[in-house]
Amino acid sequence: MPDPSISNFNNIISKIIKKSLFTERQIQIILNQAASEKIVFPISKGAYFRQVKQSREKVLGLLYSIILLKGIGVITQDDVDVITKLSEQVSVIQNSDIFLEKEEEIMYVIDEVINRACKV
Repeated sequence: MPDPSISNFNNIISKIIKKSLFTERQIQIILNQAASEKIVFPISKGAYFRQVKQSREKVLGLLYSIILLKGIGVITQDDVDVITKLSEQVSVIQNSDIFLEKEEEIMYVIDEVINRACKV
């Protein structure tokens, strides 16, 4: 069984997950479900499927929240475009080896963009 203390993600992805609404385990479960994989976790089958349900509810809540915030003008199309570009870059970074100094720069840029987009 995989060791739950060892991350399956690089440092940048792990830092983004820590700032997200999801845990690393939930992200791994979401990825497994999206790929229709059956990965064994060091938890019971019931606990795994509870986490699948919780993860699905969080994703649905996030999608409804995006629709709501964009619909009422809190998130603009420019914000969506920038977030989309950042997401594409994170996708490339996901499987890359990056120097620690670059990780800090990348996270700084992501944090700045997100903070500018947040109008609350």
